[in-house]
Amino acid sequence: MTESEPDSLKIENIVVSGSIAESIDLELISDKIPGCVLNKKRFPGAVYHMQNPKSAALIFASGRIVITGLITPEDIPVALQNLLNKLKKAKIPCQDNPQVAVKNMVCSYNLGSPCNLTKIMIELMDSENIEYEPEVFPGLVCRITDPKVVFLLFSSGKTIITGGTNMEDVERGVEILKKELSIVDNTN
Repeated sequence: MTESEPDSLKIENIVVSGSIAESIDLELISDKIPGCVLNKKRFPGAVYHMQNPKSAALIFASGRIVITGLITPEDIPVALQNLLNKLKKAKIPCQDNPQVAVKNMVCSYNLGSPCNLTKIMIELMDSENIEYEPEVFPGLVCRITDPKVVFLLFSSGKTIITGGTNMEDVERGVEILKKELSIVDNTN
């Protein structure tokens, strides 16, 4: 997790997926596209690392793709178009306007003050799905169902948010978390 100012919400990773072709010859693209790696013993798809924007495309023989490593929603169409251009240049037939959808956003957030995770777990056990096992993982896991997001809350006050598919849901989830935490006297 990167350093962040208190009350700052930052996108760390956006994962999108969709179908871009009926099928893709993975051996062909790994031969024709520099930097596209296929190792079927380790992974069932080809991996293509892109520089603009910096991201990785996981390409499957079924024609499905997953693009990960994006950090702004505006990167999505740019990365998709760059991938399509590379595939078309390699003579791989692709859909003209494939649709991809955000499957997960990973964000970081800093509450701005330390948290007593044991106290939070005890006082909020009934309100949401809370897990805290410090001998297994140093963070408290808090699941919210509406919006469907998961928080990893650390004693430093730094938080990782995952599961959202748009910033509105992530922001709404943060507000719910802050409201829940305001109920708890968070001091030692």
